[in-house]
Amino acid sequence: MEIVQMIDVSPRDGLQNERYFVPTEKKVKLVEMLVAANIKKIEVTSFVHPRKVPQMADAEHVLQLCEGFSHTELVALVPNLTGFQRAVRTHISEINWITAATDTFNVKNIGMSMEENFEKFKQLIAEENGKENLQICFSIAVSFGCPYEGEVPPKQVLSLVERAVRAGVHRIGIADTIGVATPKQVKELLADIFKIAGDIPVAVHFHDTRGLGLANAYAAYEMGVRIFETAVSGIGGCPFAPGAAGNLATEDLVYMFERMGIHTGIHFEKLLEAADFAASLTANPALGRVRHVEKIRKGRV
Repeated sequence: MEIVQMIDVSPRDGLQNERYFVPTEKKVKLVEMLVAANIKKIEVTSFVHPRKVPQMADAEHVLQLCEGFSHTELVALVPNLTGFQRAVRTHISEINWITAATDTFNVKNIGMSMEENFEKFKQLIAEENGKENLQICFSIAVSFGCPYEGEVPPKQVLSLVERAVRAGVHRIGIADTIGVATPKQVKELLADIFKIAGDIPVAVHFHDTRGLGLANAYAAYEMGVRIFETAVSGIGGCPFAPGAAGNLATEDLVYMFERMGIHTGIHFEKLLEAADFAASLTANPALGRVRHVEKIRKGRV
């Protein structure tokens, strides 16, 4: 039986764009519900400056309250070395270093050019050097299109992948931050990425702005991707990507895979409960489709 892995990012990417602060206890409850649904890896928070993303100001507290989830891997996004130094003082198994495939988005998002960002990343690799026993993911935002520079040439993404592989990353993340990719683009880019990545796992992260998230995820699966970053109920967005909608919904992708006989290991009913709760935390449209159909089918609406 084929097996795929879901990394749910709803506590971080799903909530980071919310205008009003979501109480820490509710963020932890969302994580707890994802754990109950048997999600084995969750991106819980990000160590970004509170002035840039106020919603993540409670990163340390959230992780402290999540320490009891010992059978689940907790991931934190890190945008710079200061964030990394904060992260290593907490209970996490992986850091997700974020960069972007264009200079403009890098500057808007993390205040550095692509080159400056990568130099900091190399410092992180040297500083960590196995001391913290952390997995390191190198995620590339706007891999298909940028809200500021438009279409992104694949060579810009491939160059970053090649450099990250040489630096010694444990995972590569490819993100369609504004939801502009098509299945054809996904297949073409991933074909070249796999040639560079070799044995290093590649994950994909699709936003569903134009309703192509599920099609793009299946295209990625056909190319050999087995790790998918999603968010329950399809919540989310980026404060620095105007017009970007929420993430591909975890429950929609799980439904598709399980119906195809592709095993996710996720408890679907409990996942729907987590999706309902996540939707209650956001003032933005929740893009997930399956949970609405299931509620109608069971007479809950």
